[in-house]
Parts: sequence; structure tokens; C-alpha cells
Amino acid sequence: MLNHERSLTTYDSALLNRIVSQVCQVIITIQKQQPELLLEKYRKVQWHNNSNQSALSAKFMDLLSQTQNWEELLQKLQLYLRAIFVAEALNSPILSELISNVRQINPIISELNGSVNNTFSPVLQPVGIAVLLLDAENLQINTNTEKFLATVCNSPIQVKIAFANWGNRGKLDIELHERGYDLIHVPAGRDNADGKMIAFGSSIHERYPNAKEVLVCSSDKVMTNLCNNLQQHGLIVYQVSQHGENINLFNNSTGETKIYRVKPLPEIPSIEQFIGQLKNLIQDEQKLNASYWIKLSQLSKLYKIKYQLNISHIVSQYLPGKRARDIFINYPADFVIHQIDDVSELYVTVFDHNQVQAEDGQKSEIDKNKQLQSLSGITSKQDLEKALNIILDELIEKSVHDYFDISILASKFKQKYGKTITGQIQELQISGTFIKFLQSCNNFHLQQKDKKWEIGKVNVSTFSSSSFSNINSAFDLEQAIKMILADLTQELKTSYVDIGILGIKFNQKYSKPITKQMKELQISGSFIKFLQSCSSFQIQQKGNKFMVSLSGISK
Repeated sequence: MLNHERSLTTYDSALLNRIVSQVCQVIITIQKQQPELLLEKYRKVQWHNNSNQSALSAKFMDLLSQTQNWEELLQKLQLYLRAIFVAEALNSPILSELISNVRQINPIISELNGSVNNTFSPVLQPVGIAVLLLDAENLQINTNTEKFLATVCNSPIQVKIAFANWGNRGKLDIELHERGYDLIHVPAGRDNADGKMIAFGSSIHERYPNAKEVLVCSSDKVMTNLCNNLQQHGLIVYQVSQHGENINLFNNSTGETKIYRVKPLPEIPSIEQFIGQLKNLIQDEQKLNASYWIKLSQLSKLYKIKYQLNISHIVSQYLPGKRARDIFINYPADFVIHQIDDVSELYVTVFDHNQVQAEDGQKSEIDKNKQLQSLSGITSKQDLEKALNIILDELIEKSVHDYFDISILASKFKQKYGKTITGQIQELQISGTFIKFLQSCNNFHLQQKDKKWEIGKVNVSTFSSSSFSNINSAFDLEQAIKMILADLTQELKTSYVDIGILGIKFNQKYSKPITKQMKELQISGSFIKFLQSCSSFQIQQKGNKFMVSLSGISK
């Protein structure tokens, strides 16, 4: 060591700033070109960000200013670099060159060599910068969008300039200033911000010689000429515009467009939250439609509308390789499903641990369980008919509908008895298909709807309505509707019924829409008008719905 080496305190300010500046530049360069040399926790730090650079420079300045001689400075510098880079990095050409050059700018050596003006040049070329121009009267950019833009650029965004009449932009100028924007004010008036931005942007190559990329942030098409002008000066230009909830970034050089969603997708809920959301949707739909079973396809639509996520997407997160339906199969304590085979529609419902089973309001759950237990060994055609009859009663109790797809009945049978209905029919050596068997039973009534078979109970109501199977007049129609409404008010334990439900029940019983029946009878006007014309009914409106009641029944 040279015995006449001076203390660093005599020249620390300018010299240390020079060393620290070059160290920071090398760190930025390495992150851009060889990020693997950085320790993992430092690879994603935005070192080109002004605040991060300031913090890094302050740390280096504080560390190096405490040294008393040049060798100690070099030791401290290498020690701090080891805290940022992997062990092998100090032997890399770029850091070896950095240490060598810092050693060479030792002022004592420089004086002895007569080269006081010796300057330091890093081994790699300095990284260029990106410039962001924002028409703040036309487009808003939040911090998340800025982060997205930074990932697209090859160079760090070092300059951000916003143009607007700040007198009528509220507190936007304060916000942008705090985010590091230079603010350029323009007078009030249409296109003033556009004109100023175009004039300023056209000279970027002169104002910022290190600029390599420019982000022109405006949804105005008038900026196309500016983009073309900048591209002619060798700059990479990105046109940034907003379309609905998306930010589109168009690269003029490559023609590539990248899309950033301003409103991020909602977070995937925990499995417990997901199960709760599904159960709530099912229960809400049950109340709305007075139906116990909900189609999986309908539930999927409702979930997408409410939570902006697909059920299948969430299931794939928690049950990799599984389908949406598997969430209901894998959680039998929460859900019950109905499906006759793999190609049929899947129905789901919530498993209610506290639900009390009753038959016609007269049999307790204990009685019903005893009856089911007595049928656990089905040994005859009569036993099978009784078992199916009980299952159908359960379905009717939980729904406003009297008819159900036979696949639901078959699926429920399999759940209760652990075997398929076709397997049971074969064991009993009953000839024919499941449908043929149901048609042979006195208790069931089958009807074909589209290409599907539906099953209901043969009861007093069925026989009563049969007297109006041929509706030949407005009076016949009134009596038929009156009978359906009487059944509904008794079932639902309410005086007023939604006319939509009344129309559905008519369609089920007479296999035609009520409006078609009215046309056949040449009854003019709407269904509501017809009901209002009948002395048997009272009509009231609730919101957008019309409710109907039998005349003489109190509200």
C-alpha cells in the first residue's frame, strides 16, 4: 500500500458518486442481459426505477464513505456485491472488469500515472431508455397498467410526460406528479393536448438521445402520424389505446398487439368458499323456481354471471384433470346428484342434513324409513313399483312440478338401493324396458315431451282434469285453469301464484302452451286479459310479475 495514500474523506463526494453511479449502471445492465447472476430475490426488483436506484445509491454511498483507504473501499465494495450476486458472478467478465476499473481510478495511481482525467467505462454498453407520452385528457393509466407496459419494453421507462389542461382534471395532476410524471399544461380547447403532444413527441430523438422506445398513450387516431414519424428516426414505437376494459398495446415495428385487462380477473376462492358459493346459488335457484333439482348447465351459467369465473376453471385448480361435475361427486356431504348415464343431463341439489322427509304431510320420517327398509330387499314387481312410488313422492314434495324426467327417477333409485333400475328389472326377470314397466304400473302416468319421457302420479287431480281433456270453449278453458290453480294454491300454501307457473302447469297437463290453446279457441288478447275477463280469478301485479288467485280466497 502506498504510504502517502489519502483518506477518502478528502475527495469522497465527487469520486464516490462516480463509483456508485457506475455500479448501479452495471447492476441494471446485468439484470437486463444476465439476470441469472443476481440472487433470486433481486432478479425481479425494478432496478431501473428511480426510487430503487436512489435507495441503492444511498446504501453504497453510506457503506463506501466509511472506508479509510482504497483497498478497504475495494473490499467493502466486493463484500456488498456478494450480497446481491450469486457466488460465481464475481468471476464473470462484467464484474471483474468493474472491480478492475474501480481499482484503476484510484486517485493516487492516477496522479502517479499522470492521468487524472481517466474515466471509467463499463464493459457493456449502457442500456437505452423508454419514454412514455400520455394524453391525460384522452386516456387514464393506473400503476398496474404502467407495470404491464414496463414488461413489454426492452428498456426501462425513465421518462414519463403527461399532457392536459390541469385546471379541469381534478387531482389527477397531483397523482401523476407523485408517480414521477412531468406535467405539460395546455389551454382549454379541443385537440390542444393532442397538438402539444405531437409537437413535443416529434423531437424526442433530439431531447433524449438515449431513447430507444416510445410509448404513445392515446386512443386518438391522430397519433398515428406521430408514431410513423418516430419510427422513421429508428425508435421502437408502441401505440397504447383503451378499448372497453382492455388496454391494447400495438408494436408499430412488428405489427403485434398485446392486450392488458384493466379490471383483473377475480381471485379464485378457497375450496370452502367455492362450496359455499355453489350451495347458495342452488338454494337461491330452488326458491326462485320452486324446483328441488337444478341442472348443472344452468348452475354453471349462474356462477359465471355472478362471480365472473367458470366452475370448470376452479375445479381444475383443486382437482387437476377433473371436470366441473366432479366437484359435486367428490363432496357427497354437501351435494346430491341425479344422472341416469354419462350422456344424460346432470342435476344437482344441496344435501340437507336437517331435512325432514314426509309423505303427504301424514307420515313421519321414521315411518318412511321403516317403509324403505322393508323394501331394501325387492323381490317382486309389486315391491319395485312401491319403491319407485315412494321416490316419486319425495321428488314431488320438493318441487312445484308434478312430472319429472324418468332419468331422475332411475338415478334416485340407484342412490337408494345401490343398483341400476335396469339391473333390478333383470334380476326380477321382468320383460321389457324401464318405460314399459312404468307404463304397466297403475300408479304412474307417463307423457312424452320432445324426445324425453316424463313420469307423474295418477291421482284425483289427474282424473279431474281429464274431464277437460277436450277444451272446446272459453268456459272449458276457465274451468281447466281454475282446477290447476286450486291444486297449485294447495301445494304452495299460498293464495296468489305467478301466472308463469300457472302457464307451465297448463302446458304440462295439456301438452300445449296456453297461448296456443287460446288461438285454437279464437280467444283474442293476451293470457292476462283472458284471466281478467274471467269471474273465477283475481289479478294483482308485483313488480314486473302478475299474480293470480281464485276469486273469494282472501289474500
